[in-house]
Amino acid sequence: MADLLASYHGLSASSPRADVSKLLNAVITALSIDNANRPALVTAILSDIRSCEPGGTNGRLHHTDVHLALSAIKALGRHPSGSTVIALDSNLSTLLAVSKSFKDSNLEAALEALRCIANALLLIESARATLTSDSVNGGEYAVLLLEKSPSPDVVFIASRILFLATASSATAGPFIISIVERKPSGRVHSLVEIIGLRLESLIPAFLSGTKMAREAIVDLLKFTFNILTHYPKLVDCEKVAESGSSNDSDKVMGEYWSNRLDGLLPPLLRAFNSFQPGSASPLAPPLNHIIHSLLAIPFTKNLQATWLPPNNRSRRGSPPSAPISPASSPSGSPASDSPREPSRPSGAFDRAKSMLAAGRLSLSRSSSPARPPSPSNNDTLLHAYGLLELALSHYFPGTVEPDDPSVRATAKAESDSTLDELLAPLAMLLCKLVTGDMGARERLREWLLPTNLDRTVLLESRADTLGRLLRLLTSVYHSRLNVTSGELLYVVCNHDATLLISQVGYGNVAGFLFNKGIVTGPPSSGEGSGFADPEGPQINPITGAIQEERADIEMTEEEREQEAERLFVLFDRLERTGAVPPEANPVRRAIQRSFAS
Repeated sequence: MADLLASYHGLSASSPRADVSKLLNAVITALSIDNANRPALVTAILSDIRSCEPGGTNGRLHHTDVHLALSAIKALGRHPSGSTVIALDSNLSTLLAVSKSFKDSNLEAALEALRCIANALLLIESARATLTSDSVNGGEYAVLLLEKSPSPDVVFIASRILFLATASSATAGPFIISIVERKPSGRVHSLVEIIGLRLESLIPAFLSGTKMAREAIVDLLKFTFNILTHYPKLVDCEKVAESGSSNDSDKVMGEYWSNRLDGLLPPLLRAFNSFQPGSASPLAPPLNHIIHSLLAIPFTKNLQATWLPPNNRSRRGSPPSAPISPASSPSGSPASDSPREPSRPSGAFDRAKSMLAAGRLSLSRSSSPARPPSPSNNDTLLHAYGLLELALSHYFPGTVEPDDPSVRATAKAESDSTLDELLAPLAMLLCKLVTGDMGARERLREWLLPTNLDRTVLLESRADTLGRLLRLLTSVYHSRLNVTSGELLYVVCNHDATLLISQVGYGNVAGFLFNKGIVTGPPSSGEGSGFADPEGPQINPITGAIQEERADIEMTEEEREQEAERLFVLFDRLERTGAVPPEANPVRRAIQRSFAS
């Protein structure tokens, strides 16, 4: 580094341009740099850049050298010792000025200056407040860039800067309030309108495979999430939902809402409904980032028509077919009837993805009824359920147990995120969509728990979405999915524990209900028929499957006494732990009936 610093100081205005380029490239490609001298070299290069106007020269640097010089600054700024110098308000102002000067004559140089800023914001947290301060005003300039340019390269770097600048409401609170509420001279649109416009312009760019479109929309969504999360907490606004927070002074995401942000929902929903699952992972970016942003928006009466238009809520349709589907079983029988785990044919994921895109339909039943028309592309509920069905079948093929090592191996190979981080938000989004809308809830219930659901096999052994959700209720490794799977089934059953038990069996949901603080025992056989056909076969209240007729087991009197004692001890233990209330203990009830008679 000392040699590079001395060599740079040895350059002059008369130095050949080739020598200047060679030295700057040496800085960029240096494998090892002495961090003690790094700040001095950053300062020297920035000093020469500061007054190098387009078409002019400034000492060592000609205007044609600016892009390379900025690349050298970016390389030096990859270490905190270099970024600390860049993070000074005077140097941030210099880089902003260079970006503005070269944006028309040399866009790459202008973007390189902004990349230097973004790197400094990433490594030096204090630089975020410096950039958005009145003396630098870099945050507002990034918003202006978003408004003026639809170029994915510009949107990406402007969104990255704004995402980092708004990461913490504690330090960026005044800036967040300012950009949301103010529309200074030079800007035509509000921030919400600008984000909407850019999302709309990036959707076709992303779908057509435009370079940098994916990266641009991902960082724009990260910035959007920061606004949705922080702004309602920073201003006085209406409380629209209860989160169960124990501290009334805390504002939880999605609990408070400002109508200033209403305009963000339509473009987010259009993006969600437009994007199909990724080829490597069903919920690869930007889908997962859209889901996170949607979770921050409450389902209120004012926004209900936007979340789920009337035809979206009332239309009866069925989810897209997953790779393993009862309706698509070659024999016409449910896939879950087979005890063997079905193999995953070559290209199954791609075929499932194409089904999702085409709106192909199937039912989790033992028969294949007439298919309704394909859903329109704005059917948010159907699209969300189709994604969940596809993702679950991808990560939990056939009847594989959720905690099987192969499941975690698949997730690790495809993403840095855990399955809890990937799938739990999607399940939460479905809960949000149906919690406030009875019509949407009925549609989802018909997909998950149809009245003619095949109950000849244990529900948790099914190779479909219902079976996978029930198996997740006993998962140890996927704790968030464990909870959200139970919540989804609970919401579908109108938040009624008795109805949930009658639909899927007490044995499948006893642990979930206990952890939720709902202590209840299994219903007697035939109680709480819920949506099931009352004239149909008897349903086992523990398993949720059809009660099999069993031949009487011949037992000696001694064996009967031993079995009765074993049951007495078992239910007494359950009663003592609170898993079964006294009035639901069948042994206690039998004893009480014997005394009463």
